[in-house]
Amino acid sequence: MRKLLLFFIKSIAYGLALAFLLLMLFPQFTGTTTPLWQFKAQEQLPEPVSYHRAVRRAAPAVVNVYTRSRIVDPRSLRPRTIERQELGSGVIMSADGYILTNFHVVYGADHIEVALQDGRLLEAVVIGQDEISDLAVLYVRADNLPVIPQDPTIEPQVGDLVLAIGNPLNLGQTITQGIISANGNTGLSSRGYPDFMRMDAAINKGNSGGALVNSNGTLVGINAAAFQVQNQDIQGIFFAVPYQLARNIMQKLILHGRVTRSHLDVEGQAVVNAAGDLLLSSGQPMYGLLLTKVTTGGPAAVAGLQVGDIILEIAGRTFQNTQQALNFIAETAPNSELVITVDRNGQRLSIPTVVRELSRR
Repeated sequence: MRKLLLFFIKSIAYGLALAFLLLMLFPQFTGTTTPLWQFKAQEQLPEPVSYHRAVRRAAPAVVNVYTRSRIVDPRSLRPRTIERQELGSGVIMSADGYILTNFHVVYGADHIEVALQDGRLLEAVVIGQDEISDLAVLYVRADNLPVIPQDPTIEPQVGDLVLAIGNPLNLGQTITQGIISANGNTGLSSRGYPDFMRMDAAINKGNSGGALVNSNGTLVGINAAAFQVQNQDIQGIFFAVPYQLARNIMQKLILHGRVTRSHLDVEGQAVVNAAGDLLLSSGQPMYGLLLTKVTTGGPAAVAGLQVGDIILEIAGRTFQNTQQALNFIAETAPNSELVITVDRNGQRLSIPTVVRELSRR
């Protein structure tokens, strides 16, 4: 009797061991294709990193822009016109039908169409355009337009992750990823060019005018261009118009059809002290703007500003960087008087200065 009991116990043990081995080697017997020893490891894996929520919020408001224009064929010996077709992208900024895109996307176009992601194809008209900021505002008449998420108080930081959404090479809507590498320049241009955001989310032909969004899908900029140098292959440096600037330009174009800017007609560099040592890092506090050029006959020269002056305040305001000062001057109404406080060889002077409208060149 005892031998019979041992026989049954051994048989059951062998059977259980064989069944466990078969389940380990052939997981399909359990109704799953995953071996049992892998279940615990898989349960411990973190969720994969994904930006699908950001894309889902922003992508429907990014449109494809198609333009047609008639130009004189430069290759023909006899004057003849040909039709040129171009493509770009745009961003629906309001339910009223206003769309932001790049100036260079629609410049000279005779006919403009925008294609929405829901399949609608709409004719668009240009409300206004601004060459300096490379922005243009289009208008379409339609209902139920998706609008890009926006935050008027947003302040993107260097190192923020960004996604560029557009229609590169007419391949259809495409998303590229990068980070913001710079928010501003440290030089003061006499022509008042705007401060473009630098990032490494790829911008190719057709991406221009598309949306640059953060990881929440909120608009941080309008994609503009890639940095290019003739005969040099440069990768990873791309530009976008910051959201705050783009929004400001858009509002002016909608209200007035054009953008007016004031200027001093000077060039300068940010410095950290009265000795004129250049500001080299965004972490350094700025002392002022050292003027390196004052154009003869310009507003600054007429007021008495000189090369070597360090601008400390404008209308009683101090600035954290050169671009803030440049934007403040540009936003001032032409022919307004601003009191500019400068450090001239250690002496503090207040100089009334009348700003003039920057001519479109």
